[in-house]
Amino acid sequence: MRRITSFTCSGETLFGTLDDAPGTTGLLIVSGGNEIRIGAHRGMALLAARLATAGIPVFRYDRRGIGDSTGENRGFEGSGDDIMAAAAAFRVEAPQVVRLAAFGNCDAATSLALFHEAAGIETLILSNPWVIEEDDDLPPAAAIRARYIERLRDPATWLRLIKGDIDLGKLFKGLLKASKSNSQEPDSLAGRIRKALSGHTDTVTFVLARQDATAIAFADACRRHGWAPQTHIIDTASHSFARTDDAAELESVIRTQLARD
Repeated sequence: MRRITSFTCSGETLFGTLDDAPGTTGLLIVSGGNEIRIGAHRGMALLAARLATAGIPVFRYDRRGIGDSTGENRGFEGSGDDIMAAAAAFRVEAPQVVRLAAFGNCDAATSLALFHEAAGIETLILSNPWVIEEDDDLPPAAAIRARYIERLRDPATWLRLIKGDIDLGKLFKGLLKASKSNSQEPDSLAGRIRKALSGHTDTVTFVLARQDATAIAFADACRRHGWAPQTHIIDTASHSFARTDDAAELESVIRTQLARD
């Protein structure tokens, strides 16, 4: 049964949706970016319904300033209190839950990595975590490098270059950014994620969309930090796993992680 609920967070009213089920392991879904709790293409609402049918209670919510919830949108780095409030509300609404897991995509994955411990979340499924700190309109450097390598293997690219069909200014900007290295400092987003998840090897799974720029940037950051966390790769370019097969594979990964003791 699906029902709407509300709860407080720092004096504001947040709205959530519970897909109730009898299971004692519950899944908290945190939306990425400024998405409302149904997720991109209704993906999170559909996922919640399928998991609940299988006996897993699922709770989704809008953080402050998003969707139905009141207050100021503080972004993913200011969402720790929202996650803690949602986790507490989930336990009230589904008191049979004794183990709490969480799933988030993009910057929601990053916020869960940073704030899960304070919320009492024991298991994490984190997809395409956001570690990009450059402030420009170009893709991440790692994604640019991957794309250029792919294109340079194609003879048609060289023909377009000879014919003048490629914007040389844009090409130069891309090459310049591709030559840069992402920060390996401990206070970078990637460094903070690794530190926050240290000691949680068996309870955290990353899910990466193989051709997604955000996922490529995260994988590159892991390599630069010498970090090889437990990771499942889905062969797609869809950041939100919108295709039917992608969604099914993501659900399978989540079910596997929730089934662990």
